[in-house]
Amino acid sequence: MLNQNQTPLLDALKANAARPHAPFYTPGHKQGEGISQPLADLLGTKIFRADLTELADLDNLFAPQGVIQEAQQLAAAAFGASQTWFLVNGSTCGIEAAIIATCGMGDKIILPRNVHSSAIAGLILSGAIPIFLNPEYDPVLDIAHSITPNAVQSALQQHPDAKAVLIVYPTYYGVCGDLRAIANITHQYNIPLLIDEAHGAHFAFHPELPTPALAAGADLTVQSIHKVLGAMTQASMLHVQGNRIDGDRISKALQLVQSTSPSYLLLASLDAARQQMALHGKMLMSRTLQLAQEARTKISQIPGLSVLEMSRLEGSPGFITLDKTRLTVTVSGLGLTGFEADEILDEKLGVTAEFASLQHLSFIISLGNTPADIEQLVQGFTTLAKEYRRSNLTVKSHLWQELFTTQCHALCCSPREAFFAISEILPLTKTNKRICAEIVCPYPPGIPVLMPGEVITKPVLDYLQQIEAVGGLISGCADSSLRTLKVVKE
Repeated sequence: MLNQNQTPLLDALKANAARPHAPFYTPGHKQGEGISQPLADLLGTKIFRADLTELADLDNLFAPQGVIQEAQQLAAAAFGASQTWFLVNGSTCGIEAAIIATCGMGDKIILPRNVHSSAIAGLILSGAIPIFLNPEYDPVLDIAHSITPNAVQSALQQHPDAKAVLIVYPTYYGVCGDLRAIANITHQYNIPLLIDEAHGAHFAFHPELPTPALAAGADLTVQSIHKVLGAMTQASMLHVQGNRIDGDRISKALQLVQSTSPSYLLLASLDAARQQMALHGKMLMSRTLQLAQEARTKISQIPGLSVLEMSRLEGSPGFITLDKTRLTVTVSGLGLTGFEADEILDEKLGVTAEFASLQHLSFIISLGNTPADIEQLVQGFTTLAKEYRRSNLTVKSHLWQELFTTQCHALCCSPREAFFAISEILPLTKTNKRICAEIVCPYPPGIPVLMPGEVITKPVLDYLQQIEAVGGLISGCADSSLRTLKVVKE
C-alpha cells in the first residue's frame, strides 16, 4: 500500500539543494550564484538552489529507477492509473507522444475537428491521417461541444482500420461528452481511446465533478496539473491503464518530444501537487465548487449576462455534464464582444479571464482562488453591466457553426505532407481554395482554424478576419498580422 503522505522527489530535491558541495555541472548559474540581480530581486535566491540537474540522488526522467519512479507510482495510484509519466513540456508533449505511440505513417486516427493544436502537431510528427468528426454545436451560444457516440460509431464503421480515437474531455468551456459510451464503442474495435483531459485533472477528487476519463474507460489521458491544480506552469502528467497501450512506446515517444534537461522544479511541483490532492483534494474541491457556485449565482442575476449551465443542453449526447468550476459568461447581451469585455475587465476593473471569444468570457475557478477573488469578479461584472453597456452587438454570430459543423475543412493531403511540402507565401485575399501549409489558430483556446493539408475557404478567411478585427489573437502562422498565409506551392 503506497503512502500518499510521502513526497519522494520533493524530499530528494530539498536534500540536494541543501547539500554543501562545489558544483561543476549544469545549470550554469550554480545554485543561484550566477543569477542576474534583477531576476534574484524578483524571485529571491532560494529557488535557484533547487534548480538542479539529474544528479545521482535525483533519478533520471527517461529511465526512472529511484525517486522519480516512486513519485510517478504515487501519482498513478492517486489519479487511478496503472502507470503515470511526469511531463515537463506541458500536456502538448503528452498529446504528441500519445499519437506517436499509437499511430504510424499513414495510420488513421479519429478525432474531433476542434482539437488543440498539439494534436495537429502529433499528426505532423507521426504522419497519421486524421478522420475528423464535427462536434455537437449549440446554435444559441455559438459554442462547439463534444463529439457524440453516434458520430464515433459511424466513423469506426466507415474506417474499421483506424488505430485510435482521441477526444477532448472536458472542452475549454468545461463541457463533457458521453465518454463512457464512446469508450465502449471504441473498445469494440480493440483500439485505444486517448483523452485530452488537460482541463480535468481535478475530476478524480470530488464526487460532484465529472467522472475522470480513466474511470469512464479511457486507455490514456493527458492532464495539465498546472492548469487547475497546484503544480508549476508546464507541469503535466500522462496516465494509462489496461493493455491497449504499449508503455514502452509511450516512453520512447516522450523521449522525442521532451527536453533532455528536465526542470526538477517542475517535477517536484508535480510530486507536491499529487500529495496535496491525495490528502486534501475533496476538501479543496468542495471549497472551490462553493466559490464557483457563488459566482455563477450572482453573475447570472446581473441584467444582460448569462452563464453556461447544465440546463442548456441537458441530455444532449455532446453535453452530458459540466465542470462546475469552469465559469463561462455570455456578455453579448451587453452589446459587447467577449474581447471588448475582457479588455475592460482586465485593464480597468482588475479581473483577468482565462480566455475570450466573440460572445463569451471563460474563467477557471480553482483551489487557488479566494472569496475575495469571487467578490472582485462579481463586482467587475456588476460595473461592466452598469457602465459599459452598449445598445447592440454587431459581430457576426454562428461563426463556429460555419467552421466546425460544415464542410469548411476538406483535407487534400496529410498534415505531415503539407507541413514539409514546398510552400509559398501569398496575400490573404489570394489564398482562397489553396492548400494551407501552416497551423493558424486563435489562442487561447488553441483550436486550429486552419492546419497543414486543409483547403482554405472563404468562411475560414472571414472568421480569421473577424477575430482579428474584434481584438482576438491569431497565433501559429508565420505572419501574425494575418496579411499573408503560407500555402503549398502549386
